[in-house]
Amino acid sequence: MRWSIKLARIGGIELKIHLTFLIFLVWIGFTYYAVGGPALARQGVVFIVLLFACVLLHELGHALTARAFGIRTPDITLLPIGGVARMERIPRDPKQELLIAIAGPLVNVVIALVLILALNVHASFSDLGDVNTPRVALLQKLATVNIFLALFNLIPAFPMDGGRVLRAILAMRMDYAWATQVAARVGQGVAFIFGLVGLFYNPLLIFIALFVYLGATQEASLAQIKDVSAGLPVAEAMVTRVETLPANATIEQASELLLRTSQHEFPVIDEERHVLGILARDDLIAAVRQRGGDTLVSEVMRRDLPAVRPEDHLDEAFAKMQECGYPVLPVVDASGRLVGLLTTENVGEMMVMKSVRTKGGRASRRPAHAQG
Repeated sequence: MRWSIKLARIGGIELKIHLTFLIFLVWIGFTYYAVGGPALARQGVVFIVLLFACVLLHELGHALTARAFGIRTPDITLLPIGGVARMERIPRDPKQELLIAIAGPLVNVVIALVLILALNVHASFSDLGDVNTPRVALLQKLATVNIFLALFNLIPAFPMDGGRVLRAILAMRMDYAWATQVAARVGQGVAFIFGLVGLFYNPLLIFIALFVYLGATQEASLAQIKDVSAGLPVAEAMVTRVETLPANATIEQASELLLRTSQHEFPVIDEERHVLGILARDDLIAAVRQRGGDTLVSEVMRRDLPAVRPEDHLDEAFAKMQECGYPVLPVVDASGRLVGLLTTENVGEMMVMKSVRTKGGRASRRPAHAQG
């Protein structure tokens, strides 16, 4: 995730903090300072740090449960609105997804119980209105917020944990893609209710509604891609007519190629067509602005992208693309030579064609009512 700072590595998981979180810390510190000066400002910052330690434990609950099922979590990013544990894949076994999804909220429940039972802390939802003020004791607010986090995350809407819990329960009884569509529609309905309530009571709910709606829509789209691509080889969706660049090409030459073609990503290859890296349009434009036209493409290309084979499963290749967060992967043959590119644009076009053919009368692997 852009604008994130790497803090540490915990059990092979990279911990990052988004720059907006630091802005949030400053805002809380200023609010407390306005009430009671430097001493209370420090108390406010300590509260937020402890709160996000709880969020981190929540995300580690997901990550460690996923690890038990052989699913790696490359990193966790802390944001002002919570945390994001980026897993390499979502399990297709609904029971595994259920356990992974429920693990995070259970961590918050355990933290709240420890504070309430072991430390005799009182918790009340009326404290939520004073989270950003020193009027309520620190541990009392921490217990209340952890209960709120557990309940809020269990709302049956993507991208919250409750949406994944609902999808997992539905997937135990129906097709996975159809279960995702149903769960996404429930999430969109929840978003509509949040937005409607927010218009009359709290504008913050409108922001949450937008967040939930977009998350539900994205999850439904990803599930559709996985469903359509399951069982198909990469060769079905890859681009084979590809313009390439040599390692000694300059940014100026790459810019000219970008203008002459409709291609947005360019493989950088050696004399034997082995892939050295990929230069995407956004990176090219950034290089033109910051470095100048004489810079070599080898200095700005992306080097760490995994390569896939034409015979690889398309859904697995698409999962790799999602994991690395890049819109293109090189496709190579058995000797490692470039034979094509797999792009998100082409995967989307393939989905459209598959959908058109299905509506034209060909058989679909999904139930008829799953078409959307």
